[in-house]
Amino acid sequence: MNDLKSGAATTADKANQIWGDLIPVMAFVILYNVLRRIQPEGGFLTYDALFWATGALVGLTVAIIIRKLMKGEPIPPFLIVSSLIVGVFGVLGIIGKNEAFLYVKVTLQNLFLASLIFFPMIFGQNVWKAMFKSVFDLPDPAWRQLAIRWGLFFIAMATWNEYLYRTFAPVAEQCLPVFGVQMAPCEPYSFAGLNFGEKDAQDVWANWKLGNMVITFLFGAANVPLMLKHLRDPAVPVSESADPSPAD
Repeated sequence: MNDLKSGAATTADKANQIWGDLIPVMAFVILYNVLRRIQPEGGFLTYDALFWATGALVGLTVAIIIRKLMKGEPIPPFLIVSSLIVGVFGVLGIIGKNEAFLYVKVTLQNLFLASLIFFPMIFGQNVWKAMFKSVFDLPDPAWRQLAIRWGLFFIAMATWNEYLYRTFAPVAEQCLPVFGVQMAPCEPYSFAGLNFGEKDAQDVWANWKLGNMVITFLFGAANVPLMLKHLRDPAVPVSESADPSPAD
């Protein structure tokens, strides 16, 4: 009976976490599309929808963290980093009315998450294991493979965001140079036979935030078989349950 209650509580926690991630994104997409349709087309008013939607995204993200703090729930380091990037770049973009900050924040968010995984590995530390070892009991080779998979996934999502906004979103009205490198283009250009910054389809990039959430959930589900294969029974001593073979 206690195991059933524990399992139900874990399931409820996971459901709440998923909704906590999804609600700010849904609010962004809904508000963005509503405002785009009630505002005049063309000119700078078109971009007000993006800034208002980003404000909702930032506000709800902060509200979720505050709620967790008030309930005494632990806040994962990844959520802290993601929220800081979303908050800082979202506020900078809104205050400066520069959509370039909003375009690149998704890229930087994913690259930071990847660095949080790969950089500690240089020193033999596995952040992924540290975050989830209280939920899953896995041998170190499995934890390492999971960490590498997620690190590469975050890099792939950063690359995907760069392609999306550079291909579909109109060029930013203000350039965003960082150490001499243009983080977001302010004029159309060509690279590797592809043309960027020529389309005016910002809504493709904005609405794809929900697509990113779906991809993330599907990738997480794709890793479940690996976890189930190496999941150890907590009632069995580690020396008996450990899998000496490397993770597949």
